Amino acid sequence: MIGLLLRRPWRLPRLALAVPALLGFPLGLVDRGALKSAVIRAALGGLSHATVQAWTGRYVSAVVPTRLFPSALQAIAAHRAAGDWLVLMSASPDLFVPALGRALGFDQILCTEVRWNDERLDGRLVTANRRGEEKVRCLAALRRSHPGSPVTGYGNSDPDIAHLRLCDEAIYVNARGALRGRLKSLGMRIVDWA
Repeated sequence: MIGLLLRRPWRLPRLALAVPALLGFPLGLVDRGALKSAVIRAALGGLSHATVQAWTGRYVSAVVPTRLFPSALQAIAAHRAAGDWLVLMSASPDLFVPALGRALGFDQILCTEVRWNDERLDGRLVTANRRGEEKVRCLAALRRSHPGSPVTGYGNSDPDIAHLRLCDEAIYVNARGALRGRLKSLGMRIVDWA
């Protein structure tokens, strides 16, 4: 999203519209989803669907070959070769996550969805922010739709621990410091991807 905004520097002053949310967040007055929505609306609100799609295409074509960990691409390929159903769950918005998931060969993509008014980006969230407990809810729904299927989950942030605890195999990527011991005590495998 930053790249899309930086291609339109005249929109940078609009970020002032997100200041109330930015100030309210550390005070607990605004949750992470409302903060995300405020920033998206301020920075990108009103952009056309075609503009966002064009940026998404450029972004995904640059990210996949150059910015993803080779180990991540190998893990995805191994799961695909094993016939696994691949689901990408992300708190990031659907401005780019579905295109990234499709480029990587995922079967299903669950991410934070934003509202459009016809062909113009509104930026308000139409789903819960898919993070922490919302990922737990999404994982429970996936388990119901694929009963009996083993679930291997990957995560790389503290909020991911909640849904990883519900996976048959939990893999945490690039854990650092004291977190490594905590994850091991929870029975999670730790991998270091570079």
